[in-house]
Amino acid sequence: MSAGPVRVLVVEDDPVLAAAHARLVADVAGFTVAGTVHSGREALAAVGAGGVDLVLLDMTLPDVDGLQVLRALRAAAVSADVIAVTAAREPAVVRQALSMGVVQYLLKPFTAASLEERLRSYARFRDEVARAGGAAGAAMDQDAIDEALAQLRTSAGPARGVAPATLQAVVGALRAAPPGTGLSAAEAAAATGLSRVSARRYLEHLAGAGRVRREPRYGGSGRPELAYLPTAAL
Repeated sequence: MSAGPVRVLVVEDDPVLAAAHARLVADVAGFTVAGTVHSGREALAAVGAGGVDLVLLDMTLPDVDGLQVLRALRAAAVSADVIAVTAAREPAVVRQALSMGVVQYLLKPFTAASLEERLRSYARFRDEVARAGGAAGAAMDQDAIDEALAQLRTSAGPARGVAPATLQAVVGALRAAPPGTGLSAAEAAAATGLSRVSARRYLEHLAGAGRVRREPRYGGSGRPELAYLPTAAL
């Protein structure tokens, strides 16, 4: 699991929007606002000073645009991740931003729930990477990498590809699990015949709908597992 809250730098040229975004971030458990800046140069200086884990980056800034900020961050090998929060929807801008490693691309205007969903998926990604590496920072295998990347998908995306029959099979497996234990993605995969990544996707869909809750499961010699336990809504 990640240590401490995720420190977020809000980069937005409109002061009113910047303040609103900062309030939304502060309302999400596990996140804290590291600062709010209104230009590309201020963003680079703030990230360079350290203490930033995640940047909410507008692509349209008054001095240095978001793509230039991304290039400078990558050239400096900065470890902070970036979520694009912008009205820029031109294919070339989206493609370049993704090629430079933005982990999410959120178009304005958006709802508070949309931003929260992306922040939570990012937090799950960080936690999955931390669990896979363990205290010693062990190398990740393909399954672990696939599972970590799967966390970056929001429930709005996978929901379009949810097959009712498969979803019902996952629900049935959860209901058949011993009370209070739930299922990990690997256990759900074994019970339904799905791949572990697909089982995780359906479990995350159920979690997003409030039908299961996520809970770390400790024990054994391996890394902690994430278990999905039924709620009353299941």
